[in-house]
Amino acid sequence: YHFSDRVVYGFSHTHLSGTGVGDYGDILLMPVTETPLLENGYPDRVDEGYGSRFGKSSEHAGVGYYTVHLQDYGIDVELTATPRTGLHRYVFPPGQSAHVIIDLDHRDRVLESDLRVIGDDTIEGFRRSSAWARDQLVYFRARFSRPFTATEIVTDLDSDQLRKAVLSFGDEGGEVMVQVAISAVDAEGAAANLEAEWADFDFAATHAEARAAWHETLARFTLEGASEAQRRIFATALYHSFIAPNLFSDVDGRYRGMDLAIHRVDDHDHDHGQQHVEQRDHYTVFSLWDTYRATHPLFTLVERARTRDFIQTFLAQYEQGGRLPVWELAANETDCMIGYHSVSVIADAYLKGIDDFDARLALTAMIHSATRDHFGLEAYQRDGFIGADQEGESVSKTLEYAYDDACIARMAQTMGFSGTAREYGRRAQAWRHLLDPQTGFMRPRRNGQWLTPYDPRQVDFNHTEANGWQYRFAAPHHAPEHVTALGGDAAFTAALDSLFTIDSATTGRTQADITGRMGQYAHGNEPSHHVAWLYHFTGRPERSRQRVTRILDEFYTTAPDGLIGNEDCGQMSSWYVLAALGLYDVAPSSRQWLVIPPRHERMSVRFEDGRVFTTRRVGDGEIARVTFNGEALERSFLWHHEVIGGGELVFELSEAKLGEASDWGRAPEKRPGTAPIVAPILPAPWAEAGGDRFRGEIEVRLASGEPDVTIRWTDQPDHNPRAGTIYTNPVQLDTTTTLEFVAGDGRRVSPVVTARFDAIEHDWRVRVESIPNPQYTAGGNDALIDGRRGPRDWRTGMWQGYQDQDFVATLDLGETVAVTRAGASFLQDMRSWIWLPTELIVEVSTDGETFARAGSIFHDVPDDEEGIFLRDFVVELDASGNGRPIRALRFRAVNYGTIPTWHPGAGGEAFIFVDELIVESR
Repeated sequence: YHFSDRVVYGFSHTHLSGTGVGDYGDILLMPVTETPLLENGYPDRVDEGYGSRFGKSSEHAGVGYYTVHLQDYGIDVELTATPRTGLHRYVFPPGQSAHVIIDLDHRDRVLESDLRVIGDDTIEGFRRSSAWARDQLVYFRARFSRPFTATEIVTDLDSDQLRKAVLSFGDEGGEVMVQVAISAVDAEGAAANLEAEWADFDFAATHAEARAAWHETLARFTLEGASEAQRRIFATALYHSFIAPNLFSDVDGRYRGMDLAIHRVDDHDHDHGQQHVEQRDHYTVFSLWDTYRATHPLFTLVERARTRDFIQTFLAQYEQGGRLPVWELAANETDCMIGYHSVSVIADAYLKGIDDFDARLALTAMIHSATRDHFGLEAYQRDGFIGADQEGESVSKTLEYAYDDACIARMAQTMGFSGTAREYGRRAQAWRHLLDPQTGFMRPRRNGQWLTPYDPRQVDFNHTEANGWQYRFAAPHHAPEHVTALGGDAAFTAALDSLFTIDSATTGRTQADITGRMGQYAHGNEPSHHVAWLYHFTGRPERSRQRVTRILDEFYTTAPDGLIGNEDCGQMSSWYVLAALGLYDVAPSSRQWLVIPPRHERMSVRFEDGRVFTTRRVGDGEIARVTFNGEALERSFLWHHEVIGGGELVFELSEAKLGEASDWGRAPEKRPGTAPIVAPILPAPWAEAGGDRFRGEIEVRLASGEPDVTIRWTDQPDHNPRAGTIYTNPVQLDTTTTLEFVAGDGRRVSPVVTARFDAIEHDWRVRVESIPNPQYTAGGNDALIDGRRGPRDWRTGMWQGYQDQDFVATLDLGETVAVTRAGASFLQDMRSWIWLPTELIVEVSTDGETFARAGSIFHDVPDDEEGIFLRDFVVELDASGNGRPIRALRFRAVNYGTIPTWHPGAGGEAFIFVDELIVESR
């Protein structure tokens, strides 16, 4: 759904809230009149399909309710819901034949489907499909208030599966109601859900129950001193916060597990001490990269019972699917986004007293997530950080893994596992390896060096939906240490200020998610969400208040576009709820709620045990005095047990100008703290050489950002660099060499760093006539002849990328050479808009000026095949094996062209990714 829509194509029963990738929309029903059409007419053929125009004035949405008038048919539609069913009410005009279409072909690719009529008022079926969730099953049963007078079941000709049904209800007009139950388990589950939540076609009563459930939640929050618009914004934010995760178990407790088998919630209850813990419900839709930041911390305050069920769901998913969820959808792991942030949700809950689950199993599962060998974790565990040449999004992954490891360390320490706490406490300091002391940014490292040139405004594949500015402050679990590393309070405050005030323009690739910018702060995407609160750690909580207030004022409105970015299953709204209350945990599992005055004069929240936390402000201006339960509060934070225990937090404001200096929260001992650092690590040293390819000689310098360290190095592959040569002067290289080097200060030793420098020993010269995308240059033309092949991960920057054009390059060999074969290496990842060239044409020249076609080669990789394909396109130039005398070669790789309609990027232009030019001689 989008507010700009003017055509309805039907009403479905699964939905996602504000995600960046579309999915769901399963089990679609559409009421129509007269001769029913079987195609929907999307996107621009509404008169040729069953879709209908509608007027915005007829559309209304409320809690548990939606209504619209279908102009093309004269049908009034109303919808409401129970936990596992949807209730539809259609009012047809008299004198026209009335029908309801059930379309199982709608949206994503259908793998299997079926429809079955039961009696004259019920139909059931299932839909198994593949999209973001690669193997999703939805069963349904629909019972109508009037019998069908005719049915038409439509079979897919390619698969012989039942995909669509047309149910007819005569021409007398009037009301037709249908209640549709869904289940991820089986048809019996859908039938049981329908029976248990049967509404007896009482639309008003069902709607009233939905509203009552919402008002029960809403009533737990009170606002005083808010305008009607502000109350609406707050209520909407609450509503969005509670939409996900979604209920996934049937009324009998059965659900589909991550192994796609059927389980029951009580099969995975665990004994916790002397108490038997029962899981009530199983859930799905865990957008954890987003929601670990504010939504789940909000739930540790107001949804503690459901939080326990979420964690029980995680543990069942671990036991059944082999690992904790990353971005789980309908029992499918999508592996969307980065990190292993389920550990944050578990640790945050456990450390905030929601501990009625098997904590030992949870810790085992958390460690399992942290010790896998995918998504850069192998390099991260070995080297302490991820290099840009080892894994795409290396900066973001390193920093978010480090935060997750801090969560593991905190939970392990609390449980008494000090060894595990020490290990993950060391890993949690990984951000220090990426902190460039010269720029103060978390900077990508490639091949033992800092990535050069470096522009923190550039949006590239070193970061996840962000740039260097937005990930500059991504060490919230060690915020005080980060402050020190950047030079102290004044320097860190200035760095924060510059984030909010610098020019907001970005460079590099277009990234639609980076919205809601104040300077380079981007509130429309999650990596920025903790940053406005970091002033607390420099003793300037009033500056946090200033930034947060502006965000609340400017980025949340009652307009249809009242959110500045993706909702992402509640995260954008949960940030608002907490910020309006004046509470935020910048590093969930810290147990520290940073506080500022509430948005409104008085705000209260009633917890599940009946206790009430109230926060209010008196007067205007800067903070003069703060009390909690009548006692002076000099800290700029509250502990979680203080908040959840209830009470009143009062901010007494002076008439001084907002933003002026205040003593509250300024002293170091009054600021929030950090995750325990068992022993500070020594950051990895780096090489400085201006590149990693050379002709003749190259001079390599080795450096460390730490004082009083000794760097040792070796160029021998079988030597231990820790016992290598002490670095005193630049190292001179004249052949291809791999250096290994390490820093030490007598107490600590850094990770070993590896840097390879490739000598280009031949006198070949490459002239590329095409223009590469600025992000995919691989360091220049010599990357095409350095002998180093690009890896399967094109995001590492070791491939050259060309969009909307052929790749044309001329290679001058410098002299006549007897060449037997020539070609180039290419990559295909069609989901990323990268296709193999349709043809590679090779031309040759004996004088470097006049070229003649020598041959061409094609490939047999399907253009719609998912996966990564590396292919060498090589043309035979001399079958005798003696070689053909050649001075120069010209290569033309023909671009795939415009992306076809079946692809999500339809209409865009394809990329060619090339790495190495291949020349074989006698």
